[in-house]
Amino acid sequence: MKTWILLFAGICAFQAASGQDVYPDRPVHIIVPYTPGTGADILSRVLSPKLSERWKSAVVTDNRPGATGSIGAELAAKAPPDGHTLLLTATSFATNPALIGSLPFDPVKDFTPVVLLATGALGVYVNPEVPAKSMREFVDLVRRQPGKLYYSSPGNGGPQHLAMEFLKLETGMDIIHVPYKGAGGAIADLVGGHVQAMISALQTVAPHVQSGRLRMLAVLSAQRSPAFADVPTLKEQGLPDLEVETWYAMFAPAGTPGAVVERVNAELNQLLRQADIQDMLAKQGLAAAGGRPERLGRLVNMELARWKRVVKAAGIKAD
Repeated sequence: MKTWILLFAGICAFQAASGQDVYPDRPVHIIVPYTPGTGADILSRVLSPKLSERWKSAVVTDNRPGATGSIGAELAAKAPPDGHTLLLTATSFATNPALIGSLPFDPVKDFTPVVLLATGALGVYVNPEVPAKSMREFVDLVRRQPGKLYYSSPGNGGPQHLAMEFLKLETGMDIIHVPYKGAGGAIADLVGGHVQAMISALQTVAPHVQSGRLRMLAVLSAQRSPAFADVPTLKEQGLPDLEVETWYAMFAPAGTPGAVVERVNAELNQLLRQADIQDMLAKQGLAAAGGRPERLGRLVNMELARWKRVVKAAGIKAD
């Protein structure tokens, strides 16, 4: 009897291993919790056919927008953990828990990190009439005039808004937030001098910086941006080392077999090294990331703690 039990267990183990070896054995759905045309959607639609070609199996982008990415994330969290449903999401994955509060999923317990796909640099910009040529000078200016200056953002609770509130918290600045419905109005009023400052993605305001209509004071990344090599980081200017970037990443439902996670991670790392992928990302102001799943896991844990602290301190409420 004992021999039969051991034999049965061995057969089951072999079948499980074999199932992972032939992954994927049916179409893979990449849930994108945002509308078509957004950064995550574009990235998924570039990666999907390349994965399909490698795996000899269909890889489908499945847009499930709503609730700032939470609806799609919930669907992914509840999917069978076999690697045939993945989640390609963005920065809001780590900010929603602080902004929304109660979510129908846990971003740590209900997901397995696969790979950090790309990061986007943010910069601090001011209207040229602002008498500050560096970030240090701007911080000192705001401190001398608490509550007298204004900054714009594309919307309440977005990465740009949270980044400035984080900067305020760490530097002691008192500058008033003016939210807009999109980046267009926020940038236009900064150029027009109706507000004094803004944090934004580099590629969004690059033409205004190059034309002299805006002045760039700092990048919020660890290193300078190749596109603006003369603009220093905050750390270089003697300010707290406040690294804030937007990002895109791939996750799988918790419990997805390690062998499957490793395979998807390896395939995506290879794709991220391809020149055409890197060129596509660069056109969107992004840089290919890659690395081990643990890198993504550390990022998510750090951001969850950071944004919880910032949102609470600033009293930010989601719209």
